[in-house]
Amino acid sequence: MIRKLAIFMALALTACTARAQLYTDVVRSEMARNPEASYIDGQEGKLKWNYTTGLELKAMLDAYSVNEDESILKYVDAWYDAVISEDGVIGGKYKKSNYSLDHICPGRTLFQLYDITGKEKYRKAMDSLYVQLKEQPRNARGGFWHKKIYPDQMWLDGLYMAQPFYAEYTVRYVSDQAEKAANIADITNQFTLAYDSCHDPVTKLLRHACDFSRSMFWCDPATGQSAHAWGRALGWFSMALADVTGILGEDTPKELKNMLYAVLQPLRKFSDPKTGLWFQVLDRPGEEGNYLEATCNAMFSYACLKGVNLKVLADKGYARKLYRKTIRQFVTNGDGGLVNLNQCCEVAGLGGKENRSGDYDYYIHERIRANDPKGIGPLIWAALEYDKL
Repeated sequence: MIRKLAIFMALALTACTARAQLYTDVVRSEMARNPEASYIDGQEGKLKWNYTTGLELKAMLDAYSVNEDESILKYVDAWYDAVISEDGVIGGKYKKSNYSLDHICPGRTLFQLYDITGKEKYRKAMDSLYVQLKEQPRNARGGFWHKKIYPDQMWLDGLYMAQPFYAEYTVRYVSDQAEKAANIADITNQFTLAYDSCHDPVTKLLRHACDFSRSMFWCDPATGQSAHAWGRALGWFSMALADVTGILGEDTPKELKNMLYAVLQPLRKFSDPKTGLWFQVLDRPGEEGNYLEATCNAMFSYACLKGVNLKVLADKGYARKLYRKTIRQFVTNGDGGLVNLNQCCEVAGLGGKENRSGDYDYYIHERIRANDPKGIGPLIWAALEYDKL
Protein backbone atom coordinates (compact mmCIF):
# COMPACT_ATOMS: atom_id res chain seq x y z
CA MET A 1 0.00 0.00 0.00
CA ILE A 2 2.80 2.40 0.93
CA ARG A 3 4.64 1.56 -2.31
CA LYS A 4 1.50 2.22 -4.39
CA LEU A 5 1.00 5.54 -2.66
CA ALA A 6 4.62 6.52 -3.30
CA ILE A 7 4.27 5.65 -6.99
CA PHE A 8 1.03 7.63 -7.22
CA MET A 9 2.62 10.68 -5.59
CA ALA A 10 5.61 10.49 -7.93
CA LEU A 11 3.35 10.31 -10.98
CA ALA A 12 1.26 13.21 -9.70
CA LEU A 13 4.39 15.32 -9.20
CA THR A 14 5.63 14.46 -12.68
CA ALA A 15 2.27 15.41 -14.20
CA CYS A 16 2.27 18.68 -12.31
CA THR A 17 5.77 19.53 -13.52
CA ALA A 18 4.83 18.66 -17.10
CA ARG A 19 1.87 21.01 -16.94
CA ALA A 20 4.02 23.77 -15.54
CA GLN A 21 6.47 23.43 -18.45
CA LEU A 22 3.74 23.06 -21.05
CA TYR A 23 4.63 26.32 -22.80
CA THR A 24 7.75 24.79 -24.33
CA ASP A 25 5.87 21.84 -25.81
CA VAL A 26 3.08 24.05 -27.12
CA VAL A 27 5.50 26.39 -28.89
CA ARG A 28 7.44 23.51 -30.43
CA SER A 29 4.20 21.86 -31.54
CA GLU A 30 2.99 25.03 -33.23
CA MET A 31 6.30 25.55 -35.00
CA ALA A 32 6.19 21.95 -36.22
CA ARG A 33 2.61 22.33 -37.48
CA ASN A 34 3.27 25.67 -39.16
CA PRO A 35 6.44 25.85 -41.30
CA GLU A 36 6.43 29.62 -40.89
CA ALA A 37 4.23 32.04 -39.03
CA SER A 38 1.82 32.92 -41.84
CA TYR A 39 0.46 29.38 -41.50
CA ILE A 40 -0.61 29.97 -37.88
CA ASP A 41 -3.91 31.47 -38.97
CA GLY A 42 -4.35 29.95 -42.41
CA GLN A 43 -2.58 32.54 -44.58
CA GLU A 44 -0.20 29.85 -45.88
CA GLY A 45 2.61 32.02 -47.16
CA LYS A 46 0.65 35.27 -47.56
CA LEU A 47 1.54 38.16 -45.30
CA LYS A 48 -1.38 39.65 -43.40
CA TRP A 49 -1.06 42.03 -40.45
CA ASN A 50 -3.56 40.33 -38.16
CA TYR A 51 -4.06 40.12 -34.43
CA THR A 52 -4.30 36.34 -34.34
CA THR A 53 -0.81 35.75 -35.72
CA GLY A 54 0.64 38.62 -33.69
CA LEU A 55 -0.92 37.37 -30.47
CA GLU A 56 0.52 33.88 -30.80
CA LEU A 57 3.93 35.19 -31.82
CA LYS A 58 4.04 37.38 -28.73
CA ALA A 59 3.28 34.34 -26.59
CA MET A 60 6.09 32.47 -28.33
CA LEU A 61 8.49 35.33 -27.70
CA ASP A 62 7.49 35.35 -24.04
CA ALA A 63 8.38 31.66 -23.92
CA TYR A 64 11.69 32.48 -25.60
CA SER A 65 12.46 34.96 -22.82
CA VAL A 66 12.36 32.02 -20.41
CA ASN A 67 13.94 29.14 -22.32
CA GLU A 68 16.14 31.19 -24.72
CA ASP A 69 15.59 28.81 -27.62
CA GLU A 70 17.01 30.80 -30.55
CA SER A 71 14.82 28.96 -33.05
CA ILE A 72 11.78 30.65 -31.48
CA LEU A 73 13.28 34.11 -31.86
CA LYS A 74 14.14 33.43 -35.51
CA TYR A 75 10.61 32.14 -36.17
CA VAL A 76 8.96 35.22 -34.66
CA ASP A 77 11.36 37.76 -36.11
CA ALA A 78 11.11 36.31 -39.63
CA TRP A 79 7.40 37.16 -39.86
CA TYR A 80 7.73 40.68 -38.49
CA ASP A 81 10.84 41.37 -40.56
CA ALA A 82 8.93 40.37 -43.70
CA VAL A 83 5.73 42.31 -42.99
CA ILE A 84 7.43 45.59 -41.94
CA SER A 85 9.54 47.44 -44.51
CA GLU A 86 12.95 48.91 -43.77
CA ASP A 87 11.42 52.37 -43.31
CA GLY A 88 8.95 51.04 -40.75
CA VAL A 89 5.86 50.86 -42.94
CA ILE A 90 3.53 48.05 -41.93
CA GLY A 91 2.45 45.89 -44.87
CA GLY A 92 0.21 42.86 -44.95
CA LYS A 93 -2.87 44.91 -45.96
CA TYR A 94 -2.61 47.18 -42.93
CA LYS A 95 -4.32 50.55 -43.43
CA LYS A 96 -4.44 53.14 -40.70
CA SER A 97 -7.54 54.60 -42.35
CA ASN A 98 -9.51 51.46 -41.42
CA TYR A 99 -9.05 52.41 -37.75
CA SER A 100 -9.33 48.82 -36.59
CA LEU A 101 -8.30 48.17 -32.98
CA ASP A 102 -7.48 44.63 -34.07
CA HIS A 103 -4.51 46.06 -35.97
CA ILE A 104 -2.96 47.52 -32.84
CA CYS A 105 -2.59 44.12 -31.19
CA PRO A 106 0.24 42.69 -33.38
CA GLY A 107 2.34 45.69 -32.41
CA ARG A 108 2.77 44.42 -28.87
CA THR A 109 5.41 41.92 -29.96
CA LEU A 110 7.49 44.75 -31.40
CA PHE A 111 8.49 46.07 -27.97
CA GLN A 112 10.41 42.88 -27.21
CA LEU A 113 11.68 42.42 -30.76
CA TYR A 114 13.06 45.95 -30.78
CA ASP A 115 14.80 45.34 -27.44
CA ILE A 116 16.34 42.11 -28.73
CA THR A 117 17.20 42.98 -32.33
CA GLY A 118 17.61 46.76 -32.20
CA LYS A 119 15.91 47.10 -35.59
CA GLU A 120 14.81 50.72 -35.89
CA LYS A 121 12.02 49.82 -38.26
CA TYR A 122 10.24 48.13 -35.36
CA ARG A 123 10.31 51.35 -33.35
CA LYS A 124 8.96 53.27 -36.36
CA ALA A 125 6.13 50.77 -36.76
CA MET A 126 5.22 51.19 -33.07
CA ASP A 127 5.19 54.96 -33.52
CA SER A 128 2.75 54.64 -36.42
CA LEU A 129 0.41 52.44 -34.37
CA TYR A 130 0.48 54.99 -31.56
CA VAL A 131 -0.54 57.64 -34.10
CA GLN A 132 -3.47 55.44 -35.13
CA LEU A 133 -4.62 55.21 -31.52
CA LYS A 134 -4.39 58.95 -31.06
CA GLU A 135 -6.54 59.45 -34.17
CA GLN A 136 -8.93 56.53 -33.48
CA PRO A 137 -12.60 57.59 -33.81
CA ARG A 138 -14.42 57.80 -30.48
CA ASN A 139 -17.98 57.79 -29.26
CA ALA A 140 -19.46 60.77 -27.43
CA ARG A 141 -18.05 59.54 -24.09
CA GLY A 142 -14.53 59.06 -25.40
CA GLY A 143 -14.59 55.32 -26.03
CA PHE A 144 -12.69 53.99 -29.03
CA TRP A 145 -14.81 52.67 -31.88
CA HIS A 146 -13.97 49.01 -32.35
CA LYS A 147 -13.41 49.67 -36.06
CA LYS A 148 -14.31 52.42 -38.49
CA ILE A 149 -16.91 50.08 -39.96
CA TYR A 150 -18.46 49.66 -36.48
CA PRO A 151 -19.19 53.27 -35.49
CA ASP A 152 -20.03 54.01 -31.85
CA GLN A 153 -19.52 50.36 -30.88
CA MET A 154 -17.30 49.17 -28.04
CA TRP A 155 -16.57 45.43 -28.01
CA LEU A 156 -14.86 43.79 -25.06
CA ASP A 157 -12.41 42.30 -27.56
CA GLY A 158 -11.15 45.78 -28.36
CA LEU A 159 -9.89 46.41 -24.85
CA TYR A 160 -7.33 43.64 -25.31
CA MET A 161 -6.49 44.68 -28.86
CA ALA A 162 -5.53 48.23 -27.93
CA GLN A 163 -5.02 48.95 -24.24
CA PRO A 164 -1.92 46.82 -23.44
CA PHE A 165 -0.11 48.36 -26.42
CA TYR A 166 -1.32 51.84 -25.40
CA ALA A 167 -0.05 51.27 -21.86
CA GLU A 168 3.33 49.89 -22.85
CA TYR A 169 4.02 52.58 -25.42
CA THR A 170 3.13 55.19 -22.81
CA VAL A 171 5.42 53.68 -20.18
CA ARG A 172 8.35 53.23 -22.55
CA TYR A 173 8.24 56.14 -24.96
CA VAL A 174 6.08 58.97 -23.65
CA SER A 175 8.44 61.29 -21.78
CA ASP A 176 6.11 64.23 -21.31
CA GLN A 177 4.55 63.73 -17.87
CA ALA A 178 1.31 65.50 -18.75
CA GLU A 179 0.83 63.31 -21.82
CA LYS A 180 1.68 60.21 -19.82
CA ALA A 181 -0.87 61.05 -17.13
CA ALA A 182 -3.49 61.84 -19.78
CA ASN A 183 -2.85 58.49 -21.49
CA ILE A 184 -3.23 56.52 -18.26
CA ALA A 185 -6.47 58.39 -17.54
CA ASP A 186 -7.64 57.59 -21.07
CA ILE A 187 -6.79 53.90 -20.68
CA THR A 188 -8.71 53.81 -17.41
CA ASN A 189 -11.67 55.51 -19.06
CA GLN A 190 -11.71 52.95 -21.89
CA PHE A 191 -12.02 50.10 -19.39
CA THR A 192 -14.57 51.92 -17.25
CA LEU A 193 -16.77 52.78 -20.22
CA ALA A 194 -16.71 49.23 -21.53
CA TYR A 195 -17.38 47.77 -18.09
CA ASP A 196 -20.25 50.10 -17.25
CA SER A 197 -21.82 49.86 -20.70
CA CYS A 198 -21.66 46.07 -21.01
CA HIS A 199 -22.41 45.18 -17.38
CA ASP A 200 -25.49 43.02 -16.85
CA PRO A 201 -26.93 43.94 -13.44
CA VAL A 202 -28.68 40.58 -13.14
CA THR A 203 -25.79 38.18 -13.82
CA LYS A 204 -22.97 40.65 -12.98
CA LEU A 205 -21.26 39.44 -16.16
CA LEU A 206 -20.24 41.65 -19.08
CA ARG A 207 -22.04 41.23 -22.36
CA HIS A 208 -20.07 41.05 -25.58
CA ALA A 209 -20.52 44.64 -26.75
CA CYS A 210 -22.45 47.88 -26.57
CA ASP A 211 -23.67 50.14 -29.35
CA PHE A 212 -23.70 53.68 -27.98
CA SER A 213 -25.92 54.85 -30.85
CA ARG A 214 -28.56 52.22 -29.93
CA SER A 215 -29.12 51.71 -33.66
CA MET A 216 -27.70 48.25 -34.46
CA PHE A 217 -30.14 45.40 -34.99
CA TRP A 218 -28.26 43.21 -32.52
CA CYS A 219 -28.49 45.57 -29.55
CA ASP A 220 -31.08 46.25 -26.89
CA PRO A 221 -32.62 49.61 -27.91
CA ALA A 222 -32.70 50.76 -24.29
CA THR A 223 -29.21 49.73 -23.12
CA GLY A 224 -27.29 49.27 -26.38
CA GLN A 225 -26.01 45.92 -25.08
CA SER A 226 -25.69 42.77 -27.13
CA ALA A 227 -27.77 39.80 -26.05
CA HIS A 228 -25.25 37.58 -24.25
CA ALA A 229 -22.04 37.27 -22.30
CA TRP A 230 -19.74 35.45 -24.71
CA GLY A 231 -16.88 33.53 -23.12
CA ARG A 232 -13.98 34.75 -25.21
CA ALA A 233 -15.12 38.38 -25.13
CA LEU A 234 -14.93 38.39 -21.35
CA GLY A 235 -11.66 36.47 -21.63
CA TRP A 236 -10.20 39.27 -23.77
CA PHE A 237 -11.33 41.86 -21.24
CA SER A 238 -9.87 39.90 -18.31
CA MET A 239 -6.51 39.44 -20.02
CA ALA A 240 -6.41 43.12 -20.96
CA LEU A 241 -6.89 44.14 -17.33
CA ALA A 242 -4.22 41.72 -16.14
CA ASP A 243 -1.71 42.81 -18.79
CA VAL A 244 -2.26 46.54 -18.30
CA THR A 245 -1.86 46.10 -14.55
CA GLY A 246 1.42 44.31 -15.15
CA ILE A 247 2.63 47.02 -17.52
CA LEU A 248 1.65 50.05 -15.44
CA GLY A 249 2.81 48.50 -12.18
CA GLU A 250 2.62 51.02 -9.34
CA ASP A 251 0.99 53.52 -11.67
CA THR A 252 -2.03 51.25 -12.16
CA PRO A 253 -5.16 53.09 -11.01
CA LYS A 254 -6.90 51.34 -8.12
CA GLU A 255 -10.13 51.05 -10.07
CA LEU A 256 -8.44 48.82 -12.67
CA LYS A 257 -7.09 46.47 -10.01
CA ASN A 258 -10.53 46.28 -8.41
CA MET A 259 -12.12 45.72 -11.80
CA LEU A 260 -10.14 42.52 -12.41
CA TYR A 261 -11.65 41.01 -9.27
CA ALA A 262 -15.11 42.39 -10.16
CA VAL A 263 -14.93 40.69 -13.57
CA LEU A 264 -13.59 37.31 -12.47
CA GLN A 265 -15.46 36.74 -9.22
CA PRO A 266 -19.03 36.53 -10.65
CA LEU A 267 -17.81 33.97 -13.19
CA ARG A 268 -17.54 31.26 -10.57
CA LYS A 269 -21.26 30.66 -10.21
CA PHE A 270 -21.61 30.24 -13.98
CA SER A 271 -19.04 27.47 -14.28
CA ASP A 272 -19.94 23.87 -15.04
CA PRO A 273 -20.51 22.06 -11.71
CA LYS A 274 -18.77 18.94 -13.01
CA THR A 275 -15.57 20.44 -14.44
CA GLY A 276 -15.41 23.91 -12.89
CA LEU A 277 -14.97 25.35 -16.40
CA TRP A 278 -17.01 27.64 -18.64
CA PHE A 279 -19.28 27.36 -21.62
CA GLN A 280 -19.21 29.19 -24.94
CA VAL A 281 -22.19 31.31 -23.84
CA LEU A 282 -21.45 32.19 -20.24
CA ASP A 283 -24.93 33.21 -19.15
CA ARG A 284 -26.55 29.98 -20.42
CA PRO A 285 -24.52 27.27 -18.61
CA GLY A 286 -25.66 23.73 -19.33
CA GLU A 287 -28.26 24.77 -21.89
CA GLU A 288 -28.77 22.48 -24.89
CA GLY A 289 -26.12 23.08 -27.54
CA ASN A 290 -23.81 25.03 -25.27
CA TYR A 291 -20.34 23.55 -24.87
CA LEU A 292 -17.19 23.95 -22.82
CA GLU A 293 -14.96 26.21 -24.91
CA ALA A 294 -11.17 26.15 -24.79
CA THR A 295 -10.07 29.69 -25.62
CA CYS A 296 -12.08 31.44 -22.92
CA ASN A 297 -10.96 28.92 -20.30
CA ALA A 298 -7.31 29.43 -21.26
CA MET A 299 -7.86 33.19 -21.00
CA PHE A 300 -9.56 33.04 -17.61
CA SER A 301 -6.85 30.71 -16.36
CA TYR A 302 -4.16 33.12 -17.48
CA ALA A 303 -5.91 36.17 -16.03
CA CYS A 304 -6.36 34.44 -12.66
CA LEU A 305 -2.76 33.24 -12.51
CA LYS A 306 -1.33 36.60 -13.56
CA GLY A 307 -3.61 38.39 -11.11
CA VAL A 308 -2.23 36.22 -8.31
CA ASN A 309 1.37 36.78 -9.41
CA LEU A 310 0.74 40.54 -9.51
CA LYS A 311 -0.76 40.31 -6.00
CA VAL A 312 -4.01 41.76 -7.25
CA LEU A 313 -5.90 38.49 -6.66
CA ALA A 314 -5.41 36.41 -3.54
CA ASP A 315 -6.77 32.93 -4.31
CA LYS A 316 -3.62 31.12 -5.41
CA GLY A 317 -5.12 27.68 -4.86
CA TYR A 318 -8.10 28.41 -7.08
CA ALA A 319 -5.87 29.75 -9.87
CA ARG A 320 -3.69 26.65 -9.78
CA LYS A 321 -6.68 24.32 -9.86
CA LEU A 322 -8.28 26.23 -12.72
CA TYR A 323 -5.14 25.88 -14.81
CA ARG A 324 -4.98 22.13 -14.17
CA LYS A 325 -8.66 21.69 -15.00
CA THR A 326 -8.18 23.58 -18.26
CA ILE A 327 -5.28 21.34 -19.26
CA ARG A 328 -7.14 18.19 -18.31
CA GLN A 329 -10.26 19.18 -20.27
CA PHE A 330 -8.81 20.60 -23.48
CA VAL A 331 -5.16 19.57 -23.98
CA THR A 332 -4.17 16.30 -25.63
CA ASN A 333 -1.16 14.84 -27.39
CA GLY A 334 -1.69 14.01 -31.03
CA ASP A 335 0.39 12.51 -33.83
CA GLY A 336 4.10 12.68 -33.16
CA GLY A 337 3.46 13.84 -29.63
CA LEU A 338 2.35 17.32 -30.74
CA VAL A 339 0.27 19.17 -28.18
CA ASN A 340 -3.29 19.99 -29.24
CA LEU A 341 -5.73 22.48 -27.75
CA ASN A 342 -9.19 21.22 -28.61
CA GLN A 343 -12.69 22.70 -28.71
CA CYS A 344 -11.83 26.27 -29.74
CA CYS A 345 -14.48 28.58 -31.14
CA GLU A 346 -12.90 29.82 -34.36
CA VAL A 347 -14.62 33.20 -34.61
CA ALA A 348 -17.59 35.17 -33.34
CA GLY A 349 -18.67 38.76 -33.78
CA LEU A 350 -21.62 41.08 -34.22
CA GLY A 351 -23.19 42.62 -37.31
CA GLY A 352 -20.87 43.04 -40.26
CA LYS A 353 -21.50 41.67 -43.72
CA GLU A 354 -22.53 38.36 -42.15
CA ASN A 355 -25.32 40.11 -40.19
CA ARG A 356 -24.29 38.30 -37.02
CA SER A 357 -27.15 38.56 -34.56
CA GLY A 358 -25.34 37.72 -31.32
CA ASP A 359 -28.23 35.57 -30.15
CA TYR A 360 -27.74 32.24 -28.40
CA ASP A 361 -28.22 30.16 -31.54
CA TYR A 362 -25.56 32.18 -33.35
CA TYR A 363 -22.83 31.65 -30.77
CA ILE A 364 -23.30 27.90 -30.39
CA HIS A 365 -23.18 27.31 -34.15
CA GLU A 366 -19.99 29.16 -35.02
CA ARG A 367 -17.14 26.94 -36.22
CA ILE A 368 -15.09 24.89 -33.75
CA ARG A 369 -11.48 23.89 -34.39
CA ALA A 370 -8.32 22.75 -32.65
CA ASN A 371 -5.21 24.88 -32.06
CA ASP A 372 -6.75 28.25 -32.76
CA PRO A 373 -4.15 30.97 -32.04
CA LYS A 374 -6.67 32.80 -29.87
CA GLY A 375 -6.42 29.85 -27.51
CA ILE A 376 -2.80 28.82 -28.07
CA GLY A 377 -1.45 32.23 -27.04
CA PRO A 378 -3.34 32.36 -23.73
CA LEU A 379 -2.45 28.73 -23.05
CA ILE A 380 1.27 29.55 -23.36
CA TRP A 381 0.85 32.57 -21.09
CA ALA A 382 -1.09 30.57 -18.52
CA ALA A 383 1.67 27.95 -18.44
CA LEU A 384 4.31 30.66 -18.00
CA GLU A 385 2.38 32.24 -15.12
CA TYR A 386 1.78 28.85 -13.51
CA ASP A 387 5.52 28.24 -13.57
CA LYS A 388 6.03 31.42 -11.51
CA LEU A 389 3.81 30.32 -8.62
